[in-house]
Amino acid sequence: MPCFRPAKYREAAILIVICILSLSPISVLSGCSSNEGEQESAVTENPDQKPTVKIVYVDWASETASSNVVKAVIEDKLNMNCKLLPVSLIAMWESIAAGDQDAMVSAWLPSLQARFLEKFKNRVDNLGPNLRGTKIGLVVPQYVSIDSIAELQAHPEKFDNKIIGIDPHAGIMEKTAAASKEYNLGKYQLISGSGPTMTQTLKRAMTEGNWIVVTGWTPHWKFARWDLKYLQDPKNVFGKDEYIGTIVRKGLSNDMPDVYRFLDNFHWSPDDMAQVMLWAQDQDTTYLEAARRWVKNNQDSVKVWLR
Repeated sequence: MPCFRPAKYREAAILIVICILSLSPISVLSGCSSNEGEQESAVTENPDQKPTVKIVYVDWASETASSNVVKAVIEDKLNMNCKLLPVSLIAMWESIAAGDQDAMVSAWLPSLQARFLEKFKNRVDNLGPNLRGTKIGLVVPQYVSIDSIAELQAHPEKFDNKIIGIDPHAGIMEKTAAASKEYNLGKYQLISGSGPTMTQTLKRAMTEGNWIVVTGWTPHWKFARWDLKYLQDPKNVFGKDEYIGTIVRKGLSNDMPDVYRFLDNFHWSPDDMAQVMLWAQDQDTTYLEAARRWVKNNQDSVKVWLR
């Protein structure tokens, strides 16, 4: 009897192995196939995919121009993808601070967006000015026969009792509200909206020859398109010249050093920005096309940015 037990057990073991293999070849093979497929996918999925730089901005003509120039340089010179995201002013700062977006070149400082910089200064990197020589204030067509904000008080009906503004959270809106108090403009309503709606309202009023007062800033293409003037601000409510700054998320210098270096070097003039904005007003030209045209025509400046 003992001499037959090993053979019996060997046969049983062989039968068990055969049963296992015969019952589950699909599951065994599919398990191997699945793991190999996942590994292959991880290696080969979009092997040539370029990194994407995420730029956030406010939908003002000036910031649309600068953001598209940045996009053109990142895509055409640094050989990376660049995604632009227009958002509200608050969301722009919050997204950089949260690390959801990489950078913005739209910080009007030192005063207009000072509260945001103060709030988020420990959660972002401030790379300083990218454009100097900006100006803000109240703007009217040249044919309007007043020259000072103080004179608005005597003519509310001619302006339909309205000051046409932009994003309600924009610093220029706060400055305009302060100017209304300083100059006793209680009969005026400050109308919030956006940069594009402001310029459309301005265009319509000028086409009809009506009086209109809008929140204005330089650089902006409207000064090249129409004959406009800033109203004098004897109480200096709107302050002196501002600058536009570059703000990036924490860690960008480590994750994307070439992008960080470029953004740190990026600077241009109000005339440069105005040129891009003006080209983009052509119905057949997008902001990105206008930006690429500018980059092509200003290679020396771009080389400095990328050094």
